[in-house]
Amino acid sequence: MVGDARKWSRKVTETSHALDLEKGVFTWDDPKRIAASLKRAAEESPRRKGTVLQSAMSILNFYINRAGRDLDPERRKILEQAKTELRALCRERPD
Repeated sequence: MVGDARKWSRKVTETSHALDLEKGVFTWDDPKRIAASLKRAAEESPRRKGTVLQSAMSILNFYINRAGRDLDPERRKILEQAKTELRALCRERPD
C-alpha cells in the first residue's frame, strides 16, 4: 500500500490541474521565490477554488504532508518559511 500511496501522490503532484506550477518550485532554496511562484500560479489559474492564499497554501501543504518523514529537515524549514512569505504576499494585495 505504501508504494501505491507514493505513486498516487507523485501522480497528483505531477499532473494536478489545480495549479500550474513552475518546474522544481519545491526544490528552490529561496522561500520568497517559492511563495511568489505559488501565489502567481494561484492568481493565474482559472480552475482555482477559494482565495489565492487558500489555493497556494493548499498545494504547499500537500507537498509537505506527502513527503512526510522523508522530507529533509532543511527542506522542511525552507518550505515552512515559504508559508510565512506566502501569507505576507497575500496580505499585501488581497485577491
